[in-house]
Amino acid sequence: MDMAIKIGMLVVFFGIMIGVGIYCRKHSTDVDGFVLGGRSVGPWLTAFAFGTSYFSAVVFVGYAGQFGWKYGIAATWAGIGNALIGSLLAWAVLGRRTRVMSQHLNSSTMPQFFETRFDSKVLKLAASVVIFIFLIPYTASLYNGLSRLFGMAFDIDYSVCVIVMAILTGIYVIAGGYMATAINDFIQGIIMLVGIVAVIVAVLNNQGGLMEALNGLGQVTDPSVSGTPGVFNSFFGPDPLNLLGVVLLTSLGTWGLPQMVQKFYAIKSEKAINKGMIISTIFALVVAGGCYFLGGFGRLFSDKVDIASGGYDAIIPTMLSELSPILIAVVVVLVLSASMSTLSSLVLASSSTLTLDFIKGTLVKDLSQKKQLLIMRVLIAVFIAISVVLAIIQYNSNVTFIAQLMGVSWGALAGAFLAPFLYGLYWKRATSVSVWASFLFSTVVMIANIFWKSAFPALLQSPINAGVFCMLAGLVIVPVVSLFTKPPRQEHIQHVFSCYDKKVIVSAADAIGEPVSKEEVK
Repeated sequence: MDMAIKIGMLVVFFGIMIGVGIYCRKHSTDVDGFVLGGRSVGPWLTAFAFGTSYFSAVVFVGYAGQFGWKYGIAATWAGIGNALIGSLLAWAVLGRRTRVMSQHLNSSTMPQFFETRFDSKVLKLAASVVIFIFLIPYTASLYNGLSRLFGMAFDIDYSVCVIVMAILTGIYVIAGGYMATAINDFIQGIIMLVGIVAVIVAVLNNQGGLMEALNGLGQVTDPSVSGTPGVFNSFFGPDPLNLLGVVLLTSLGTWGLPQMVQKFYAIKSEKAINKGMIISTIFALVVAGGCYFLGGFGRLFSDKVDIASGGYDAIIPTMLSELSPILIAVVVVLVLSASMSTLSSLVLASSSTLTLDFIKGTLVKDLSQKKQLLIMRVLIAVFIAISVVLAIIQYNSNVTFIAQLMGVSWGALAGAFLAPFLYGLYWKRATSVSVWASFLFSTVVMIANIFWKSAFPALLQSPINAGVFCMLAGLVIVPVVSLFTKPPRQEHIQHVFSCYDKKVIVSAADAIGEPVSKEEVK
């Protein structure tokens, strides 16, 4: 009976996802509709698409378990940072300007933005290569969190689970494009919100309630981490400096990730941006804050978790193993939702980037809308297939190189793109040479971190801290290099930034104008 309930919930879940994909086929008849939903997506769908692309099984199972174990209840700061920096500030700083300038420059992807903003086709190709190299392993990492959960809930081989999930995700993305992804993200987001709250309540109740769990956490000691009693239920935990690195990478990093920023390209209106900012922030606070908060109690299960053999990925599944069959089914659907939403966003970003920014105009000079759509759909299938192969290889043979590459992908992408994109929106003096400097610095540093980790200072041997270093360095590199290199063509810059000077008429409900004098009326 319990197994029938679990399987029934999965069948309903997958049925809805595919149904939405088929329904949204009418929105994906041209490139703009397939990639951006015709730039007509409302605040709720955009906000949930942003949030569900942000948080995957990597966060729920991997990061929550690992950082909760390392920093205790203080790991919740990562979730708070994700909400305030990764969502609220990202929408406030990037949302409107990205929407306005990307439409003005007719750019559908981040590499296209770099080409049209900095007047350099080669920049577009370079950005496409960076995205292709680092998004594929990141995509493969989404499957990792599923292995132990499915092992706990079902007697199903991990490879079968990964393949089925990939095929079903591919079906609705290929059929419905961005609009199908956005609608399914909304549904998956609701599941994530309800699921994380239910799981936290259930786990804490099993520990005697919140206060009892906090008291128990305060009695946990680990001499290898800290000799201070009660450090794991303290405000900043045993290692505030490295915790700050986690907060910055997982929060500020979203500002430079193509699959995240591209959500702003598709939003419908000014109202939608303001409303979406609030919705997205609340979503992040509940989901990310809840995940890290839950992970903070991981050490209460230290007698059941063998970190040495099972790794940090075993922590969250162990915490959930004592829940009721219904809640375990909810958790499985929750993690599937988180993984499929992020997977769909990543493969759509990868395929559109490679088609629009590399194949079109470079390998094939004249590419019709119909052929572009066909190539993107084929590439979605190819990207999903590659990620499945990488995930299965890693699971079966423990290839550490793939795991390391997945760990540095976020830092490499955010480090390379964050500063050029931010300055590109706001600063006229930013040059294409400075963008090259940012690209090269971050990719070289993060790749070097894989192969020559021991050559780095102790603080930067962590891929997380190295990624934060690249992001912050880029914010310095771009303005410094720009000031010492030839300024961009004045006529090009005037054209780029003219989008902010256009006059639009809005109702008094949307904007309060200056009082009109009698002379002006005459």
